Amino acid sequence: MDINKILKSDYLDIVFDGRNKNYGGYDLRRRYADRMKKSGIAILAFGLISIGYNVFANRAKKATPPPPPPIEVKLAEPPPIDETKPPPPPPPSEPPPPVKPTVQFTPPEIKKDEEVKEEEKPAEQKDLKEAAAGLKTEAGDVNGIDPGIVDNPGTGTGVVEAAPAPPAIFKLVEQMPEFPGGEAALNKYLQDHINYPEKATAANQQGTVRVKFVVNEDGSISSVDVQRPLGFGMDEEAKRVVAGMPRWTPGKNNGKAVKVYFHVPIRFVLQ
Repeated sequence: MDINKILKSDYLDIVFDGRNKNYGGYDLRRRYADRMKKSGIAILAFGLISIGYNVFANRAKKATPPPPPPIEVKLAEPPPIDETKPPPPPPPSEPPPPVKPTVQFTPPEIKKDEEVKEEEKPAEQKDLKEAAAGLKTEAGDVNGIDPGIVDNPGTGTGVVEAAPAPPAIFKLVEQMPEFPGGEAALNKYLQDHINYPEKATAANQQGTVRVKFVVNEDGSISSVDVQRPLGFGMDEEAKRVVAGMPRWTPGKNNGKAVKVYFHVPIRFVLQ
């Protein structure tokens, strides 16, 4: 390349003078500046979009009203229990169901034919189609129940009454149980009767044992159970003291004393 062309040519033309410019290296270097310009514009546009999105999101977040504060609901105190008010009358009992007619049942006994009296003859099968065997012959409803021979156990089909269900144990009643003298007296009783276990003292252990028990209808304590055990002899000591408490004022529902669950936390603290 002569001197005049060198002065007028680009450095790429000088570098690729006499070389194959269609191979790709020439075009790649020729368009380098354009590609860098486009890349810079794309990066700048992406940055502006990101900034705009953050600004818009913050404004939308500020515009959203805060949630309303939670509403605190307080239950009204239950009305005082009138000790003089008699308990409500029990519901009327249902009338007993009708019973089938009965035919006198004669226990089998071996006798000679001439010694059998007419009234001692056992009932025949046809007599028992619409009647039941009983102590004596009586009228009744053929669609009723079989009364059975109730006063001769083991020989009839008398109705056996189920054992009464144990009384329910309540968690919350109108008048909760109370230690004699109130909560202050209960705390003093626990402080006076709790003996710090030697195992807990030696291991430098302390904490709160939560004890659950039942206050019965007569105020006595039963079913003592530790709900949050700590070990080191503290659980056993808490159960011992609770089980030995004096009778409480029992809880009441509708003016009637009932069984009620109660919880007492007992704190063991090293002095």
